[in-house]
Amino acid sequence: MDRSPSSTNELLGYPADARLLIVNADDFGMCQAVNEAVMRAFPAGVLRSATVMVPCPWGLQAMRLLAAHPEIPFGVHLTAISDWADYRWGPVTPREKVPALIREDGTFYKFDQMRHFLAQVDLGQLELEFRAQIEAVLAFGLRPTHLDWHALRLDGWDAVSEVMLGLAREYGLAMRVVVPSHIARARSLGLPANDSGFLDSYQLDLTGKQAHYVELLRALPPGLSEWAIHPGFNYPELLAIETEGHHMRQSDFDFLVSQQARDVIAEEGIILLDYRPLQAVWREAARREVMA
Repeated sequence: MDRSPSSTNELLGYPADARLLIVNADDFGMCQAVNEAVMRAFPAGVLRSATVMVPCPWGLQAMRLLAAHPEIPFGVHLTAISDWADYRWGPVTPREKVPALIREDGTFYKFDQMRHFLAQVDLGQLELEFRAQIEAVLAFGLRPTHLDWHALRLDGWDAVSEVMLGLAREYGLAMRVVVPSHIARARSLGLPANDSGFLDSYQLDLTGKQAHYVELLRALPPGLSEWAIHPGFNYPELLAIETEGHHMRQSDFDFLVSQQARDVIAEEGIILLDYRPLQAVWREAARREVMA
């Protein structure tokens, strides 16, 4: 089924020319400096959603914070990569059940080992681990809205995307859909997908970053867009973990809570969303499939 960019708006009940934007805080649970920034950004700014990294050392605190604030929409940031040299994490699943996902020290592969990891990954073990992360959230009494992923570059790895898609449909969740081949797959199923590009805030230079955000808001096209933002505070903890990127996280927080961000979004008539409307469409599509 061929769907124009306006089809996502139509599926969500908006006119074709509506400019829809999901601002999601990735990496919730990575460390305390990130957790505090995410929680402070919600009431104060333009943040509308977050995704929690269950395997991380501060993932438990993130889930406790979400349990205390049920008004916050959130998803599961499916994690199979461990980024930092001196601050690492591994699977929720017992390690003997997922040997293809881990290095000799029992932690996930590093970011610069991703192609090797994806080339040799056992999809059954990956599904087992992703399922365990979702189940850990549910066992905490939480109700996530969607799935996305941490640090994976999925272009050309459709089999991994299909694992996530199957889990999303099984658990009644939406899924971040931003890779062109995955967008085509979602649209063929009548599911909402990103229309106009996906922004990872790590792609932006720190110099002039706030002005760049404003330019991107002014130029936001009709349809659904998503920005994955990475707020954090320049605490000693974050400086020790991320020696080169900590300023990027502080600058993301500063923009999220700025009056300028709120003003530009209002001036441009941009509609801020979380994943709950998308989840409703995904659930209805799954229900129809069961009944067919």
